[in-house]
This record gives sequence, C-alpha cells and structure tokens, in this order.
Amino acid sequence: MASIDDVIRLLEAARDNGAKAEKKTSSTTAAKPSKAPRKASAYSKKYAKAFKSIAPKHKKKAGGWKKDGYKKAVKAAHAKAKRMK
Repeated sequence: MASIDDVIRLLEAARDNGAKAEKKTSSTTAAKPSKAPRKASAYSKKYAKAFKSIAPKHKKKAGGWKKDGYKKAVKAAHAKAKRMK
C-alpha cells in the first residue's frame, strides 16, 4: 500500500497537469471567429423606417405608449411597409 506522501505527490501532479490542459483548451476556443450577424431583409428595413415614422403619433407627450398604441403602431407600420417600394 502507498504511503500518504506518495498519494499527496500523485494528487499534486494530477492537479498541475489538469491546470496546464485547461489553459490549452481555453486558448483554442478563443481563437474561433464569432458568427457574423444576419443581414437585414429589405422588408425589415422598410418596416423599421415606417415604424419610426409612425410611432410618435401613438405615443404620449412624455414618451410612453398610449392605450393600445404599440399594437396600432405595429399594424400601421406593416401596412405602410407593404405599400412602400
């Protein structure tokens, strides 16, 4: 049977090897390039422009939405975006 000193030495060696392995894996994962964001569609650009132009009509003076204002603004923006060319 191994002595306590031998067991401690083995555990320390395993811990040191584990720390080295963790450093290697973390550097390889950081090297991967991140995925580029998706390109906005033509319709989503039209909708965003329409929504920004319509939103103030459905907001209060302080900047909050009127009752059902957001819902109405979304519907109107979709209709406006559909008409835009």
